[in-house]
Amino acid sequence: AVVRLFAFLLLSLAAWYLGYFVAAHVPQSTVSIAALQQIGKKPVLRAPAPKRQKCDHWSPCPPGNFAYRILSGGGKKRRAKICFEDEHGCKSRGVMCVPCITSCVIDSTDHSKQMMDFIRKAPQGTLILMATQDDGSTRLKNDAKKLVEELGSTEIKNIQFRSSWVFIAAKGFKLPNNIQREKINHSDQTKNRYKGWPAEIQIEGCIPRNLM
Repeated sequence: AVVRLFAFLLLSLAAWYLGYFVAAHVPQSTVSIAALQQIGKKPVLRAPAPKRQKCDHWSPCPPGNFAYRILSGGGKKRRAKICFEDEHGCKSRGVMCVPCITSCVIDSTDHSKQMMDFIRKAPQGTLILMATQDDGSTRLKNDAKKLVEELGSTEIKNIQFRSSWVFIAAKGFKLPNNIQREKINHSDQTKNRYKGWPAEIQIEGCIPRNLM
């Protein structure tokens, strides 16, 4: 009987010590089963957020290149945007020249004479970027269209009522052959994105700095 009592006391002491040891080394906060399951899982590696590129390009231009993006207007509220090296000097409409000259943005209303003067006075080595905002078919006179055609446009003569049109030209130097220079999207009531207007169109790319 004495041996049994001694064994019982010894087991009770061991149980108490084990409980004390666990309580002292386990955190006070409750550990859930889900948390225990997470311990065995491999860590998830998350890719960093992509870095924004100039003019919202998907990938950066090679070193020694300028980035540009020309977006036509769309509908009544979406204005044309012209970006060059992240400079949005022409958020509203018209024409942009690089290097920038005073009054290089031409309003979307009929300013054919001002536009022609601007193009003619632009010095050699100038990059000219154009986009329609509303309607370029009736608001540009034939002489202005002819001058744009001399810059290399093949679509200005085909522009129709509210056609979306974007164009890039060089004065005094030749653009690389791999550059898309022009794009047009005609209004079609069965396909238009907006009421009375086609969807916006854009061209973007990179221009070697040593050309200008």
